[in-house]
Amino acid sequence: MTATIKYDEVEVGQQIEPAEYNVRRVDLVMYAGASGDYNPIHWNERFAKTVGLPDVIAHGMYTMAQGGRYVTDWAGDPGAVVDYGVRFSSMVVVPDDDQGATIRVSGVVEQKLDDNKVVVVLTAKSGDSRVLSKARAVVRLA
Repeated sequence: MTATIKYDEVEVGQQIEPAEYNVRRVDLVMYAGASGDYNPIHWNERFAKTVGLPDVIAHGMYTMAQGGRYVTDWAGDPGAVVDYGVRFSSMVVVPDDDQGATIRVSGVVEQKLDDNKVVVVLTAKSGDSRVLSKARAVVRLA
């Protein structure tokens, strides 16, 4: 786990080190089992293409979870996120190869609030596409 970030060490406008999360089809199958979302667009290429998708796509909630993971890794505390919301703006297309897809997440501290909380604005991209928009987390720091 990362060292715990302290409220007094954070400034408005501070950039958070970007992170990359690899997504392979096996990850989507495991996520389907955990979430109960077995929609074949998330694991069956033939089906995904018959409904007009370019290929298998990651679950939206899986993509959102990578943003949450990014923030909790940065804060150094899995319970630090007190509010988190996003809009889904594009798909994460996951090809059937060893590389899969990559979700790149970065963040900036937008605001400092009372009670050791900060607002972090996230940017999440896969390829050239922004996959989450209006992504914000309220994080309570040490």
